[in-house]
Amino acid sequence: CEVRPGPEFLTRSYLFYANRLFKAYQFYYWDPSCRDPSYSLVIKGKLRLRQASWITRGATEADYHLHKVGIVFHSQKAMREVAAWINQTSGEGCSGFLPPGRTWAPGALYELLSAKTERDCTAALGFAMHELSLVRVEKHYQPLLQPQQSGSRLVEELYLGDIHTEWVERLHYRPTGYQQPMQSAVHHVHPCPACGIIYRADEHHPPILPLRAQLPMQLSGSWVSTHCEVRPAVLFLTRYFIFHSNNHTWEGYYYHYSDPLCRQPTFTIYASGHYTQGIPSSKVRGGTELAFKVTQARVTPMDQVTVMMLNSSEPGSCGLTSSWSAGVEQDITPTNGCLALGIKLPHTEYELFKTEQDTKDRSLLYIGERPTDGSSPDSPDKRPTSYQAPLIQCAGASEEFSNYVSLKYLGKKDTNGSEALKPLPVAFLLFIALLFLRWD
Repeated sequence: CEVRPGPEFLTRSYLFYANRLFKAYQFYYWDPSCRDPSYSLVIKGKLRLRQASWITRGATEADYHLHKVGIVFHSQKAMREVAAWINQTSGEGCSGFLPPGRTWAPGALYELLSAKTERDCTAALGFAMHELSLVRVEKHYQPLLQPQQSGSRLVEELYLGDIHTEWVERLHYRPTGYQQPMQSAVHHVHPCPACGIIYRADEHHPPILPLRAQLPMQLSGSWVSTHCEVRPAVLFLTRYFIFHSNNHTWEGYYYHYSDPLCRQPTFTIYASGHYTQGIPSSKVRGGTELAFKVTQARVTPMDQVTVMMLNSSEPGSCGLTSSWSAGVEQDITPTNGCLALGIKLPHTEYELFKTEQDTKDRSLLYIGERPTDGSSPDSPDKRPTSYQAPLIQCAGASEEFSNYVSLKYLGKKDTNGSEALKPLPVAFLLFIALLFLRWD
């Protein structure tokens, strides 16, 4: 069950055909468990892959054209709410999309967008498919789970462009980062109870995901990224956090890189401070609101470009003037942060957290999504309403693990010890995308 800014709760199922046509389903829900459907969208169009992205390394740029978008309501309440949005915010062509008092008809499909009639009533829903303009396919191998079996199985994942955190920006934002990946229906991570349920669904039969127990917020311990993360504005990084619940202090390591495989480090930030007792979020069901105060920070430049940038920064704005060198950590607390890297100290951020267990009963920590414009959630009204990629808990982090996430870490292995993901040549990307979502 995905959480988009707003918040919106949804599941997705996309099918790409050999003639470049695609058919996509987006199923929307009232709840963060994706068990109470609100409405479904069926989207038809055409996708054309173009060239490797000049902005987001490792991605392929694409053009898309929408032919039709239809909506099916799953309750009278959903129909009434969506009709009100459209009638209030759309132009003349959509003002009478659904007359007031219209009775809900189960299974009825209403046309929101048609290229033939040039009608488009999707804006009121904050709907856009700009996610298709940035594409990346990754494949790796997952070890077989059964003890008696050796070998591994192929896993293919489709990364599509990120959704802007500001609702008003969504309709024209062109992605530079990614959403959480979609799994291939043929070659997906195992176990994946939701995969088959979502694959077999359609606009009249939305997927109802299995009930999952709500976990209490247990922050204590160490948490680490499961893969190289991509943020908007072309940031590649991995994260490592340590939370001390006895005194509500925290430490965080942010390892920044210049490439989408996290093999070429640029700089590392170490930050620490304390956090407040969490309270349940009234805006994002299932989430917990906390405030984090950053009181100390240290920076380690890892390449000559970063060293030059820091050494040429304004005196007194980032550590000791002209004293930076590669691989040497420096405290930036005395200069109240580092202007060149956008770090201000002391600093408070208003956060959204949630914990879950994956299908292998491992603990996952979701931290609020960063604002797309690069700003900080430094006021309660900027608190996130969606999440970043999850961190996985390191049970009793050993000395070996500490070395693994030290400054020597170059992203060569993932948390399972598997080799890092290899980027597919762009020539293969269309071939794999065409096979995407074919069930065996």
